[in-house]
Amino acid sequence: MRSVNPVLKSQSPVIIGVGGLTSEVGKTSLLCELLRAFPGWEAIKTTRGHYRSCGKDPHACCVSHLLEAEPVVRSGRELTYSPGKDTGRYWESGAANVHWLIATNAQVGNGIEQAIGRVKAPGVFIEGNSFTEFVDTNFFIMVARPDDLKIKATARRALSRVSAVYLSGETDSSSARDRQRVSEFLEKFNLGEAGCNWPIFARSQLTELVSKLQGSCPIA
Repeated sequence: MRSVNPVLKSQSPVIIGVGGLTSEVGKTSLLCELLRAFPGWEAIKTTRGHYRSCGKDPHACCVSHLLEAEPVVRSGRELTYSPGKDTGRYWESGAANVHWLIATNAQVGNGIEQAIGRVKAPGVFIEGNSFTEFVDTNFFIMVARPDDLKIKATARRALSRVSAVYLSGETDSSSARDRQRVSEFLEKFNLGEAGCNWPIFARSQLTELVSKLQGSCPIA
């Protein structure tokens, strides 16, 4: 059962989350598009790690060497800008500030509270799934690729908080088929009416998604 910090909930900026059913699904690309649509907003990248190598290329993904006894939050261009990396792309998309949370599973709750506490803008985009177990979002977008329908554990736990689904790999010619495929996949997780009623947006409907966010968030 998640524990939402009531003080953080009442004092935080508008929070829009961008998660993904699985890795490499296009959530960073969507977040960058949204930053361009909401000038002056900030962004938070959440990275979970563990105190050993993940077995992958350490220069590409592993953050075990960055972990400390407490969650690590890096803020500002000097500490977070790196060309080609997600946080660098946030800056290039117009983020007013970027915060990078590096934490173990046990540190995510405390770490995301610290990261949001640093936000000075009226709103912030947060990339990731696991943070939703600790923070209520004003809107949470789950990114899916209809041609690669898999789901990781953090995404499955976040499904109950989803506000809309974004299809990152959709083409106009296969819109109806892709929507049906994603809907049928999500219905497998026994979400009841919530899953059936999510609005689903394609890449060609980014303007409509932005309008939805502007109408749903109090100061967007």
